[in-house]
Amino acid sequence: MQIAIFARAPVAGAAKTRLIPRLGAAGAARAHRSMVLCAIDNALRAALGPVTLWTAGDADHRFFRALRRSGHIARVHPQRGDDLGARMAHCLASLLPAGPVLLMGSDCPALGPPELQACARSLEAGDDAVLIPAEDGGYVLVGAARELPPDIFRGIPWGQDSVMEATRQRLAAHHLRWSEPALLWDVDHPRDLDRAAALSGLASARPRPP
Repeated sequence: MQIAIFARAPVAGAAKTRLIPRLGAAGAARAHRSMVLCAIDNALRAALGPVTLWTAGDADHRFFRALRRSGHIARVHPQRGDDLGARMAHCLASLLPAGPVLLMGSDCPALGPPELQACARSLEAGDDAVLIPAEDGGYVLVGAARELPPDIFRGIPWGQDSVMEATRQRLAAHHLRWSEPALLWDVDHPRDLDRAAALSGLASARPRPP
């Protein structure tokens, strides 16, 4: 089992911009950095297999360079594709020849080892795919046991509350078997920060690059 994490460079003014009204640009970037570290820590503690990071924005940002040096993640790759669906499809297609993949975002501190392990069990039990829906109508993780049809992620209304339902319809149209082991939430708006702060993993995330 492999775990891939999508993460944007923690650049002030470009990372978690919807948190800026509460935290300021630099504070939103720091919050994003903490969430990336939390996601890496959760993936490592799940102990399922190699963890790779797939970056957006400045691929040579000092944060990513530090993560490369840390030795905690297997590899760092740039995301490739014109939209989120294309980037996810590229990541999965790149990794699936080596075995099943769980692809997660970096802004869901509630996605911990138990949820990741449950997703892995679903794929090992024979599901073609596994997804963890988000309360806002999207999803925080997608996993696959084998390469999915190319149109699964094509033309999805990313950023809207119909993302999960549209994806379900695509999976059903291809007669694929999938499971949804949990319903979680991600940190998109200032109101989500208090909820995230209640999770000790966000405050004590490891590893901590300089």
